[in-house]
Amino acid sequence: MKKNYSELREEFKRIKEFPLKKQNEIPTISISQVKDLFQKYNLSPKEIEIFALQEEIIPTRYARNFDSLSFSEQIKLLNSRAAVVGCGGLGGSIIELLARLGVGNIVVVDGDIFKESNLNRQVLCNEDNLAKEKVLCAAARIKQINSSINSHSYSQFIDDQNISDIINGIDVVVDGLDNIPSRFLLERACKELGKVFIHGAIHGLQGQISTIFPEDKGLISIYGPKDRYLKMSNDEQVSVLAVTPALVASLQVTEVLKVLLHRGNILRNKLLLVNLEYPEFNILNLS
Repeated sequence: MKKNYSELREEFKRIKEFPLKKQNEIPTISISQVKDLFQKYNLSPKEIEIFALQEEIIPTRYARNFDSLSFSEQIKLLNSRAAVVGCGGLGGSIIELLARLGVGNIVVVDGDIFKESNLNRQVLCNEDNLAKEKVLCAAARIKQINSSINSHSYSQFIDDQNISDIINGIDVVVDGLDNIPSRFLLERACKELGKVFIHGAIHGLQGQISTIFPEDKGLISIYGPKDRYLKMSNDEQVSVLAVTPALVASLQVTEVLKVLLHRGNILRNKLLLVNLEYPEFNILNLS
């Protein structure tokens, strides 16, 4: 399939020459323009957006990302691949933020359906999608937010047999799980495949975040030996208020951003503890 980049470059040249309202204003390209161009040139919307950014034209959906992000950093995000394991309170907010940032490939994993008890905190859950698979609702939400990015859904709970295949080829894996045994399982797979793992957990008005590289001690430094959790039931329920997953997910996605773009101070070998009731933010050294 031939893709005529020279003609497309001429299209972008005309966009850049279009009179701007303000001096030094950076040219932008709208969603409708992107759709027209990908249909005309047989390219994906994401390819059109990346090409535009290479020509220093900002897709309007990302206009407010600048100057916090550069052209090359937005391109990097569009080319990146993130997996969110768990699409509940944490995972739903994580997915929402990744899509709005423009992370170009998002894998969502969860074997559960939405229930009424999820309505208090899970942003993907509403009264119209009760009893529907969480990952299908997550994929639909991603498309509602950003039709240019790709998503892939696994409607299954992770186990020793499936997790390696799910996260293979992923740049960063984000913890949206609700139990410790599954977190140890996911961390082990990340270590074996050389993936960065962004851990997050919540309870009531408290939460914690840590970024774990394959060579780090990781969860054992936070929870102790995993054997003590082998008999823990995945059905144990804890109190969670809506504000806590929203904040902790934001902090996790900030870690994703820093890992993918190689910037800022990462919470590596550190545990950020958040207590919203008082409030308190503390960082513990894990190394």
